[in-house]
Amino acid sequence: MPEFHELLHGYRRFRTEGYPKQKARYDKLVDEGQHPKLMIISCSDSRVDPAQIFDVDPGEIFVVRNVAALVPPFETTPGQHGVSAAIEFAVQVLKVRQIVVMGHGRCGGCKAALTQELHGNVPGEGGFVANWVHLLDDARAPVAAKHGIESREAELEMEFAAVGVSIENLKTFPFVREAVERGELKLRGTHFSIAEGVLYLRDEESGEFAPV
Repeated sequence: MPEFHELLHGYRRFRTEGYPKQKARYDKLVDEGQHPKLMIISCSDSRVDPAQIFDVDPGEIFVVRNVAALVPPFETTPGQHGVSAAIEFAVQVLKVRQIVVMGHGRCGGCKAALTQELHGNVPGEGGFVANWVHLLDDARAPVAAKHGIESREAELEMEFAAVGVSIENLKTFPFVREAVERGELKLRGTHFSIAEGVLYLRDEESGEFAPV
């Protein structure tokens, strides 16, 4: 696995090979700014890079990544609301036309929410993760009741459920809801199976996932 000095080797390859090929695009992005039409909310997991999975060029997608690709509900309490800030910027400044929530297979955050086997309650000792995945508490009960908490079926259902939670939480943002109602914004749910290399799309009505 690459360490920092190996990343620098990769940078040099990019600088001598990749960047020159994209020079005109980078120049345009500098002159005109970014104008992506699509935002992706994805997991921080190192195996699921949206730009790689969707094979897009620089400037084409606006990405925010966090543990389990979660969107918290809209709130105005004091705090550092990083995901909410990114959503606000994407919708109100960039005017993206679509927001895609992309969950994935073998998600450690979803598994932690399902099993509740979190190490410590103190921030810095497991507490940050525990507090974050509490966003999935309501989704956990029906999954655990149906599948238990230790099967792959349970993990997959939790991953699917997490995407649904994030979609519903997006709708709690007034500016998101209003843009959707005006037909200016579309919300989509997806799930990338690392084992299969397959992307699954969530049906808006049923909530079921089917391969693209």
